[in-house]
Amino acid sequence: MLAPQHRWAKINAVLRVSSGNFLEMYDFMVFGYFSAAIGRAYFPSKSEFASLMFSMVTFAVGFMIRPLGAIFLGAYIDHVGRRKGLLVTLALMSVGTLSIALVPGYESIGLFAPLVVVLGRLCQGFSAGVELGGVSVYLSEIATPGHKGFYVSWQSASQQVAVVFAGVIGYSLAHLMTPEDLQSWGWRIPLIVGCLIIPFIYMIRRTLQETEEFTARQHHPTPSEIYTSLLTHWRIVVGGVAMVLMTSVSFYTITAYTPTFGKEVLKLGQSDALLVTLCVGLSNLFWLPVMGTLSDRIGRRPLLVIFATLALLTAYPAMHWLVQSPTFNKLLCVELWISFIFAGYNGAMVVHLTEMVPAAVRTAGFSLAYSLATTVGGSTPAIVTYLIHATNNRAIPGAWLSLAAAIALIAIYRTRHVKPPTHYGRSDPA
Repeated sequence: MLAPQHRWAKINAVLRVSSGNFLEMYDFMVFGYFSAAIGRAYFPSKSEFASLMFSMVTFAVGFMIRPLGAIFLGAYIDHVGRRKGLLVTLALMSVGTLSIALVPGYESIGLFAPLVVVLGRLCQGFSAGVELGGVSVYLSEIATPGHKGFYVSWQSASQQVAVVFAGVIGYSLAHLMTPEDLQSWGWRIPLIVGCLIIPFIYMIRRTLQETEEFTARQHHPTPSEIYTSLLTHWRIVVGGVAMVLMTSVSFYTITAYTPTFGKEVLKLGQSDALLVTLCVGLSNLFWLPVMGTLSDRIGRRPLLVIFATLALLTAYPAMHWLVQSPTFNKLLCVELWISFIFAGYNGAMVVHLTEMVPAAVRTAGFSLAYSLATTVGGSTPAIVTYLIHATNNRAIPGAWLSLAAAIALIAIYRTRHVKPPTHYGRSDPA
């Protein structure tokens, strides 16, 4: 049992390290929520579909650069330390946020506008390539014995706070502003809010202490040694990519894509779609720590198999039921069901991946696997927007999630020989 003073120190460390994770996800969610308006502002076209696709592709660009951030920044963090690396990622993230929030629209500065937005997304994506990995590794290394799943779950839980916060702002703006004003300039307000909280997050993250596990190591590998080790352990990285894919696809389906799906595809009100997204964030925030704790009790693999199977069998039927006669209540039910599946799977998957990757290259290996998967899964809004347009099947997001679940199940089976710690109770080993 931890002394009260030690317990509060752990809680403060979790809050401080997760704060930057909040900003990264907040920016991504705002871009996803208002992708249609951003598309019209920076990528004007006579075709609504073309403007939306340009915006979705720009959203996806941030994910395409992530693997480079994972490789270079991940090696930097594994070499110099968790604390210094997380300050660097926050600085890069802030540059991207400011550039997207403040650049004028296409009508004011022409082609320079979309160029700056794309560069801002690239900067955000480069930092995000290692942000999740850096936070997950930090939490796993400060976790108390037997509670690693619970601690690491707060990496994802902090993202859900951002989903809820962005959803509250978006829902409020949808009610306080006319649709014309919201589409014209109101979408900038959430981005400016993100800029205003940057100094606060920097102040609380700079007080982080280096993890004892990293400090205690006799040797911190150089970047070249880390790159060599990543090549040696390529099977672990590939298996991690396949497992993370389901997390990424399910998360961006029920968060970033939901407002666009509800408004543009199901023809529901934008405020209804934003309210559903807000409820999804609350659902994720509740279930993630619960499932992380459950993985500490019964193991990671049972949860991975159960929830990947549920996604494989139910995602498309649920989505097909929704699109037959869309209503707010049906959209809420389907999204909350997928939220439960996402949280059950992710609550075990993230900590499982930190345990699979060798300690010396933990940040780089975790981040590379996560970012490669997110390059595909994070492009879900663009992928399903195109697939719905090409197939005229509005339930196609369910089929896309089922495919990701099938790939995850294969990876879980193929990596069964990679054994994480087997004692999930009080004697959880490092």
